[in-house]
Amino acid sequence: MNNLIILPIIIPFLIGAILIIFAKKTHIQRFISALASISMLAISIYLAIIVYQNGIIVLELGNWTAPFGIVLVADMFATMMVILSSIVGLVCLFFAFQTFSLEREKAYFYPFYFFLLVGVNGAFLTGDLFNLFVFFEVMLISSYILIVHGGTKYQLRESFKYVVINVFASILFLVGVAYIYSVTGTLNMADLAVKVRELEQVGVLNVTAVIFLVVFAMKGGLFPLYFWLPRSYFGPPAAIAALFGALLTKVGIYAIMRTFTLIFIHDINFTHTLILILAGFTMFFGVLGAVSQFDFKRILSYHIISQVGYMVMGLGIFTPLAIAGAIYYIAHHIIVKAALFLFAGATEKITGTTDLKKMGGLLKTHPYLSWLFFISAISLAGIPPLSGFFSKFALILAAFLQENYIIAGVALIVGLLTLFSMMKIFMYAFWGNQKHTEEQAQINIGKLLIPIIPLVALTIGLGFLAEPIFQYSLQIAEQLLDPTIYIDSVLKE
Repeated sequence: MNNLIILPIIIPFLIGAILIIFAKKTHIQRFISALASISMLAISIYLAIIVYQNGIIVLELGNWTAPFGIVLVADMFATMMVILSSIVGLVCLFFAFQTFSLEREKAYFYPFYFFLLVGVNGAFLTGDLFNLFVFFEVMLISSYILIVHGGTKYQLRESFKYVVINVFASILFLVGVAYIYSVTGTLNMADLAVKVRELEQVGVLNVTAVIFLVVFAMKGGLFPLYFWLPRSYFGPPAAIAALFGALLTKVGIYAIMRTFTLIFIHDINFTHTLILILAGFTMFFGVLGAVSQFDFKRILSYHIISQVGYMVMGLGIFTPLAIAGAIYYIAHHIIVKAALFLFAGATEKITGTTDLKKMGGLLKTHPYLSWLFFISAISLAGIPPLSGFFSKFALILAAFLQENYIIAGVALIVGLLTLFSMMKIFMYAFWGNQKHTEEQAQINIGKLLIPIIPLVALTIGLGFLAEPIFQYSLQIAEQLLDPTIYIDSVLKE
C-alpha cells in the first residue's frame, strides 16, 4: 500500500520519457497523455481516500529508515494538493489539445508538461528538504521550457527575468539547506522538527527561517518579490498560463505552510508575525496592480499575487480556523484561477486579443462563455454562495477572533477591489457593443468550454458543499498544527 505514494511521481516521469520517443506523432502523444492524466487523477483520489481512512503513509525508498534515507510522506494536506494538481493538469491538457498548433505539439510540449508534474507532485510528497530542492528544480527546468514554448519575442524577453529570479532563489535555497544542516545535522523534515525543538539558538534558527521564507516567497509570488510574475505569465499560451497560474505559485505556498507548521515554530511571535505582514502587503499591492490594468491576462496575473496573500494570511494568524480557511482558499483558488486563464484563452480565440479596450459584446454572441466566466469571476471575488466566499469568510473571521483588525480590513478592501477588477473584465469584454467582426462572432468554442465546465462546476460545488469541505480542511489544519502526528509517522517513535 505504501508504494502508492510514488505513483503520482513515477507515472508522469515514465510518460514524459515515453512521449519523447513519439514527439513527432501527435495523435499518439495525445492518446497517451490523456490516458495518463486520467489515471493520475484516479490514483491521487484513491491515495487521498486511503490516507483519510488510515492516516499518514510513509514510503522509505531503498528501505533506508528515516532520517538516514529518502522518504516520501503522504498526509492529508499533501494528498489534497496532488488531487488538485491532477485536476488542473488534466483540464489544461485537454484545453491544449484544442488550441495548440501541430508545430507546438511536436516541439516536445507533452514530455515537458509531464516532467513539470513530476516536480510539482514530488514537492508535495517529499519528506526532506534536499529532495524538496530537487523537485523544485525538476519543476522549474520544465517550466523554463514551457514558458518560452512557441518562441515569441515577448516570451523570450520576459522569461529571462523568470529564469534569473528562480536561479537566484535556487542558489539561496541551497544556502538555506547548507545552513540548517550545519546547525541540526539533518535534512529530514520530521527529524528537523525534533532537532529544532531541542536547540536553544533562537537567533540562528530565525535567520535560517527567514532565508527559507525569502526563497519560498520568490517562488510563491509574495511581496516584494513578485515583480517577475505578471509579465512572465502573460506571454505563454492560455493552457500553459493556466497551469502556471494555478499550480506553480502554490508549490511555494505549500512549502511555506509545510515548513512553518512543522519546523520553524520555535518563535512564532517573530516568524508568523513577519508572514502576516508580508500577507497584507502582498494582498494590497497585488490587487492594486490588477485594478490598474486593462488587459484580461495581466489582470489575472496580478490577482495571482493578491490571492496568495490570503493563503499566507491564514498561516500568519496560526489558529486552526485560519489554517483551515487558508487550505480551503488554496483549493478554491487553484480551481478558479485555472478556469479564468482558460476563459482568457477562449476569448482570445474569438477576438484575437486580450486588450479589454478592443473587446466587447461577447455576451451577445457567446452567452454560455460569458455567464460561465461571470460565475468564476464572482467566485474569485468572494461572492456567496460560491467557494471564494466561504474560504475568505473563515480567514476574516479568524483575523477578527485574534483581534488582527488591520489584516482583516486589508482582506475586506482587497476583496472589494477584486470584485471591481473582475467586473471591469466583464463589462469591457462581455457587456456593451460588439467590437469583434461577424466572422469572429461565428467562431464555435464549444470544444474549448468542455475542459472549463468541470472547473466551474467544482467552484460551485465547493460553495454549496461548504460544510463538509470546511470540515475536511479543518482536519488537515489540526494535523498540521500537531507536528507530533507527522513526526511519529515518519520516525516511528
